Amino acid sequence: MRLSMIAGFGLIVAGLFVLVRGGSFTSRQEVLKVGDVSVTAEEKRPIEAWIAGLAVVGGIVLVVAEARRKA
Repeated sequence: MRLSMIAGFGLIVAGLFVLVRGGSFTSRQEVLKVGDVSVTAEEKRPIEAWIAGLAVVGGIVLVVAEARRKA
């Protein structure tokens, strides 16, 4: 298997996982800094469904392109 096909399958699996189970990431912002003391805030943000769908489509494109290349 070529690297592009493995990457395609990985994108498909990751995209489907996020579509089914949902996913989020944490962003950290510095709110206040006075001298050596700083205050940060963490915000949990969801991964949008269209990004997961885009990953699935991109994975399918990679897999199909590699399959056509072998044929």
